[in-house]
Amino acid sequence: MTREGAIAVMIALAVALLALMAWGWWRRTRRDSSLAAPTDVPADAVVTASFSGLYVATTHHDAPLERLAVRHLAYRGRCLIDVTTRGVLLRITGEPDVFVDRASIVGVGRATWTIDRVVERDGLVVLSWRLDTATVADSYLRLQGGDPDALVHAIDPLRPSAATPATPTGNDA
Repeated sequence: MTREGAIAVMIALAVALLALMAWGWWRRTRRDSSLAAPTDVPADAVVTASFSGLYVATTHHDAPLERLAVRHLAYRGRCLIDVTTRGVLLRITGEPDVFVDRASIVGVGRATWTIDRVVERDGLVVLSWRLDTATVADSYLRLQGGDPDALVHAIDPLRPSAATPATPTGNDA
C-alpha cells in the first residue's frame, strides 16, 4: 500500500468513528428528548450558600456510566451553585438556570468518578434528584477552591426525608 493509500484509510476510519459518535449522541438525545431540567426559580428562594465549580454530568441514579442527555444539563461547563431555602440553583455557563426544587432532592453525597471524569477520592459532589415521576438522576459537580463537604452539608437539610440519614450515592469502586 502506498503512503497516500494509508493516509486515505486512516482518514476514512477517523470519519467513520466521528460518524458513529455523532449517531450515538443523536440516539441518546432522541431517547431522552422528553426529559428537561426545571428552570423556574421561585421568587421567594433565598440564597443560603454559594459555590463555584464545574458541572460534570447527569446520569441515571446509581449508574454513573449511563449519561442522560437532559435539556439544559447535556454538556459540561463552569457553574455557580446556589443553595437556597427552596432548593438548589445551578447556573451553568451558556445554559438557562436549572432549579432543583427541595421536594425533588433524593440525596446528596460524594463520588470519585462518573461517565468521563475521575478525580481524587470523593472529589465530586453528587446530587440525586427526581427529574420526573419515573426518573431519578444523579448530577455531578466538581468544586473549584471550595469544600465539597460544605456543599453536601448545605444541601442535605433540604431533602424531604432529612430526618433520616442520607442514602449513600457515591461510587467508591
